Amino acid sequence: LGTPTAVAQGQLRALWVDAFGPGMNTAAEIDATVAYAKSINANALIAQIVRRGDCWCNRASVPRTEASAVSPAPFDPLDTLIARARAQGIEVHAWVIATAMWQGSAPPASPNHVFNQHGPSASGANNWLLSRSDGLNNLNEDYMLDPGHPEAADYIARTAVSIVQNYDVDGINLDRIRYPDGNLGTNVPSWGYNPVAVQRFREATGRTGTPSNTDPEWVQWRRDQVTAILRKIYIESFAIKPRVRVSADTITYGFGPQSLGGWENTRAYAEQLQDWIGWMREGILDLNIPMNYKRDDLTTGTSNQRLMYQEWSDFAKDWQFGRHAAIGPALYLNGIAGSVRQARTAVAASSAGNTGAGWVGYSYRTPDSLTDSGARSGAAGRAELARALTQPSEYDTVGPPVFASAAPVPPMTWKTQPTRGHVRGSTVAGAKIDLVDGSGAVSRSITADGTGWYAFVDLAPGRYRVVARGVDLGTVDVAAGVLSTPSAPPVPAPTPAPSACVSSVGPGIPAPTGLPAGIPGFNAQWYGQSGYPTLCPGERSTAVIAYYNSGSRGWTAGVMGEVAYLGTWSPEPGQDRASILGGDGTLGSPNTGWPRANRIAAQPAPWVGPGQVAWFQFTIQAPPAPGTYRLHLRPLIEGTTWLQDFGVFWIVTVKG
Repeated sequence: LGTPTAVAQGQLRALWVDAFGPGMNTAAEIDATVAYAKSINANALIAQIVRRGDCWCNRASVPRTEASAVSPAPFDPLDTLIARARAQGIEVHAWVIATAMWQGSAPPASPNHVFNQHGPSASGANNWLLSRSDGLNNLNEDYMLDPGHPEAADYIARTAVSIVQNYDVDGINLDRIRYPDGNLGTNVPSWGYNPVAVQRFREATGRTGTPSNTDPEWVQWRRDQVTAILRKIYIESFAIKPRVRVSADTITYGFGPQSLGGWENTRAYAEQLQDWIGWMREGILDLNIPMNYKRDDLTTGTSNQRLMYQEWSDFAKDWQFGRHAAIGPALYLNGIAGSVRQARTAVAASSAGNTGAGWVGYSYRTPDSLTDSGARSGAAGRAELARALTQPSEYDTVGPPVFASAAPVPPMTWKTQPTRGHVRGSTVAGAKIDLVDGSGAVSRSITADGTGWYAFVDLAPGRYRVVARGVDLGTVDVAAGVLSTPSAPPVPAPTPAPSACVSSVGPGIPAPTGLPAGIPGFNAQWYGQSGYPTLCPGERSTAVIAYYNSGSRGWTAGVMGEVAYLGTWSPEPGQDRASILGGDGTLGSPNTGWPRANRIAAQPAPWVGPGQVAWFQFTIQAPPAPGTYRLHLRPLIEGTTWLQDFGVFWIVTVKG
């Protein structure tokens, strides 16, 4: 078995609150939702804040919802929910539908909506749509994002992290963080054929052609893309608010692994490409919520579903790996008595004796099968469910009632009393990253995502070296409960040319002391750099420079008006001019991998908050003629303002 967690303190009792009906559209609805949660001794609400590229909130990276039932701005549903729930001792977890883009043929009104910018009307790499191997690009007019498209994947991560950044939520909850249903057969994962995703796979594997649905290498590559998104959300959320609880709503189709011959034979792993056991093992999930949607009513010939429910409940509790799992039954499929039985199973120990974290009911809006069928109102159904969960009733012959008294949410001891730390960095997109321990052994390996971002989670404290494709990215000291970034590495000397010319690199320049902080708006302070190189004609060298965010506003990758770049500056080559030392191959510049001829490097992390340091890395190429060359640079927020410090430059000496 995995390392189970015996949840000794508290019991999670939560309700999903979906955005498809009443629950959080107005202040009055929110008051009713919170009051009901309190009445069943619940301690958390998982509220659907991001539904299909739109937000039940005012301050996120995606536009505010256009749903007519929502009270107009300045009313903020999420702000109001947090305030009202917190006053009653109830946590709020923001529920984000990760891969959803839009539903229906009528587009949203906002020009900034992802469907309008990157949906069916977008062409080339700007089209982020998920497509099936037969060319289908929607499922019942449900348009989705392809996790294998690097910009789509980064958008998903930034959406979730923007909630953590702008709201005092207790958790971020991810739904549909997987490939969808509608496949061309059981365990035949048929989605993921966006042309950009397929081309990335070819580049990563050196293969040609279009892989089949069940090609093992293609299946694993797609599975890895989903995992990479979750890893980024976990670490970037931790960077902003270390105590935030990251959870996912996971698939439990059919029987459990016990009946299917193992985890790899389940549809969750083989068809939806959602390796939630791997997520728990790696430690990139604080709370696993299996959507254990099964019918309990034995009179309808569905007795096998009671076994399915038991198998998946046991499996989730037995494979927690030191994190938490809470069982999520479907209230809408069952009568009140069946839901109470399932609640008791959820909070009981598994057949092997392992305890889970608690229960999450779906949903507040549809509390039982009679409500779902329209036979009675939601209010009436909720009243009966509350009575059955908290009071002796005809629905439950076992005493005391399952939620007879209040309970606290179980603490995340791996965050409140940490013994391990994390590492985050940026390099070449798709590069294989090795983490080398003090003995020189490779302790972990991982692949950078499509933007070059990578992270190692839950590391034993100590000093490590980070190596990408044989290039030393620097050392990093891991401390318990801390997110660390590799220090600026020594710049390797280029391989000598066949002639007698030998290159060298001068000493690095350390950071200054007494840095300012919290200056209103966007601001930056030079923080150190690697040494100036002496190169042979035509040779290349890697340069590293650090900037400290001395302002009050963070830098957000990929968001115009918020993303930080290094730009070319005066006097050499001049503001926004191309340089002979590097570029993207346009305007007479050599192609050394810069974002543009006049943009030297983009911020290496998705988010660089106030007080954090960004390590920019770029490549310089020596011109063919001997001499001394300068590259002046200055940071900027693209589309907004140039930043301090100006006067920073690189000296490149080219030998004769």
